[in-house]
Amino acid sequence: MLAAAPASPFAVPQVGSVVDRVIPGPAGAPELPVRVYLPEAAGEPEAGPPPGPRPTVVFFHGGGWSLCDLDTYDATARGLCRGARAAVVSVDYRLAPEHPFPAAVEDAYAAVAWAAGHRAELGGAQGPLVVAGDSAGGNLATVSALRARDHDGPDIALQVLIYPSVDARERTRRTGGEDVDADDPTGAEPRDSFLTAAHCRWFREQYLGAYLRAGGDPADPRVSPLLADLAGLPPAHVVTAGFDPLRDEGRAYAARLRDAGVAVTERHFPAMFHGFLGFPPLLADARTAQESVIEAIASTMDGRKNSGPAGGGAG
Repeated sequence: MLAAAPASPFAVPQVGSVVDRVIPGPAGAPELPVRVYLPEAAGEPEAGPPPGPRPTVVFFHGGGWSLCDLDTYDATARGLCRGARAAVVSVDYRLAPEHPFPAAVEDAYAAVAWAAGHRAELGGAQGPLVVAGDSAGGNLATVSALRARDHDGPDIALQVLIYPSVDARERTRRTGGEDVDADDPTGAEPRDSFLTAAHCRWFREQYLGAYLRAGGDPADPRVSPLLADLAGLPPAHVVTAGFDPLRDEGRAYAARLRDAGVAVTERHFPAMFHGFLGFPPLLADARTAQESVIEAIASTMDGRKNSGPAGGGAG
């Protein structure tokens, strides 16, 4: 269905250069395709050197670790590159079920390590390193941050988590019957035609089925970072949507990060659905969310502390 969908009628954001390339994958794994976006033309003498340090963003697409690719998220990566004047490395990590957990985790960390070591080549020498992703990509972004913390780097300045999947346990989405979303007075589960509970179960089976049947633990921090020790992680910017099955775990993750002493900015959009950030030409909330992400990335360059109120709202 995704492949058969018509192309978007909207023009994509224009950036200086877009290059597809491959980088080394994890030990024993194939090379890893990435797409590199730069704000200025690459390899053209008249373009001159980049105007000083800039952020380098490693971006992981969504799709339940099973679907989507570089093309699906091309407009999103372009928007971040253009808006934040950042180098963006979009990662085509291996997908389940052909490549189940932990293939995507290993690819993600390999991409982060590569980007950290090639910032000069990308025009971001001495600039901050950011990990970002939405949904399953948000999971890979924060799991990469956890791994960097536990394996002596690289240093990450910010994690951008857009309606992230952070709890792989098979359970009700509400914790102890408590409604964590004050914008939902009915206490009903969020309804979302873009992502349903059935979709979540299917994605979980593709990515984790073999691991769990072999005795793997769904509370493993590499799949359920909500349950990890979060102390010492980099600052985070978390975006959630009201009509999203992942809403509660995303908001709970932001709260747990704060409790662990991590600086967090959070934007919650009560009227929005899973995937809404991909529609800035159509939705004011998507534009606001994109602008908040761009501002968070840009703030890594000027020393502003990435901290904020206990929550945020729009819509």
